[in-house]
Amino acid sequence: MGIVKISEDMHEVLRLTSHALSRSINAQAEHWMRIGMLAELHPDLDHSELSRLLIRAEQAGGLDLQAIAGAKGLAQAHDEEAASHG
Repeated sequence: MGIVKISEDMHEVLRLTSHALSRSINAQAEHWMRIGMLAELHPDLDHSELSRLLIRAEQAGGLDLQAIAGAKGLAQAHDEEAASHG
């Protein structure tokens, strides 16, 4: 587990949102980080589609963040290398 430093304003937004959604502050922050990471990896998906992706992943045993980030990173590296040779 690591420590992430955030602004006081963001912490207050996290605190309010986590309370409203019955999540811990850490769970809310992790949720937003997952959504943000998936949004960057899949810019073609909207929030609803990303949420469904998270639900399907949970049904399949949980989201493997390292595999998703690694697989996407490898695919991007492959595409960039192919483009440089093309």
